Amino acid sequence: MRVLELLEEIEEIVDTAAGFPLTGKIMIDSEELLEIVREIRAELPDEIQQAQWIKNERERIIAEAKTQYEAVIEDAQKQADTLVENNDITVRSKLRADELMKVTEETAKQLKIGTYEYLDGILYNFQGKMEHLSSIYFGEMFTSIEKAFDDINSALAANRDELKDMAYRAHLENGGEAPAEEAPLPDMGEEE
Repeated sequence: MRVLELLEEIEEIVDTAAGFPLTGKIMIDSEELLEIVREIRAELPDEIQQAQWIKNERERIIAEAKTQYEAVIEDAQKQADTLVENNDITVRSKLRADELMKVTEETAKQLKIGTYEYLDGILYNFQGKMEHLSSIYFGEMFTSIEKAFDDINSALAANRDELKDMAYRAHLENGGEAPAEEAPLPDMGEEE
């Protein structure tokens, strides 16, 4: 299954990423990680198509069982009509037709129940795998990425404040007058 391979690739990236000493944090290539997430999104429709195929197959099996059931009923009715002339034959035919109807109904019922159980098992396993993978990889990974971005943003803001302070002191050391209110350095334009 391609989705599982992509998730293993993400796990390998995280496991082999360079770490920041003493922090337990890692540095990863966000473009590489986002590309894998895009591939996972592209693969999911195939998994959904498989589930749709299973549903369609189930409906086909049920329709086939119903057709067989109706054919057996029709056949039994034709036999019963043919044998109506003789009472003994009619009674036996009716009993046989009832027997066939019960067997056919039971077979159709068992086939339908078996199909539902089989499909439910497949969907249940798939659902469990998706929940497991989601809880293991995506929640932890995105929380970690979000924290890394927040830490980087905080570090950049602190560095800018320090640079502004250094520029202000340099201005004073070069004979500049202290303004009544500290003037901030002009923004160089923030990238989005």
